[in-house]
Amino acid sequence: MNKNEKQQTVQNLHEKLAKATFVATIAFGKVDALTDIELRKAMRNAKVDYKVVKNTLALLAAKGTVVEKLSAQFTGPMAVAIGYGDVVQSAKAITEAFKKAPNLLQLKGAVAEGASLDAKGVEQLSKMPGLNELRAQLLGMLQQPATRLVQMINAPGGALARVVQANVDKESKAAPAAA
Repeated sequence: MNKNEKQQTVQNLHEKLAKATFVATIAFGKVDALTDIELRKAMRNAKVDYKVVKNTLALLAAKGTVVEKLSAQFTGPMAVAIGYGDVVQSAKAITEAFKKAPNLLQLKGAVAEGASLDAKGVEQLSKMPGLNELRAQLLGMLQQPATRLVQMINAPGGALARVVQANVDKESKAAPAAA
């Protein structure tokens, strides 16, 4: 790469790191082509960018971002996984990808919403419910009191209707027998 290409690469990576909500540094060994293709596909499906970068360029790109906390981990053959949306979804994608190549990939560390995490922290984060699941749980909790209130309001009327219907049924059964 010439100097202009390196500057452009650093600038592009810096923009991505500045927008990211989740960034993980990944050390990799001798990953075969098929595993690499599957890994990249899984990351892409989870809306996570997966890039193999030179450490010096990654260090330059990380300056001024929260990823600067991971600068000590930019050693050896390394890749960066960058997530822009839900941090839990990004952590799940990385954890699933590591299950496919457990001996070839090693998570060095991550930054999620500005907080530094180690490999165990990322694994714990991946086990949490995602943003959509949390929204659904919250909506259910908000609707529950309203549903109970409607049930309580309808209960006396429903009970009265059942009593009246029982009397009508009782009288209708008694009337043909008397005739």
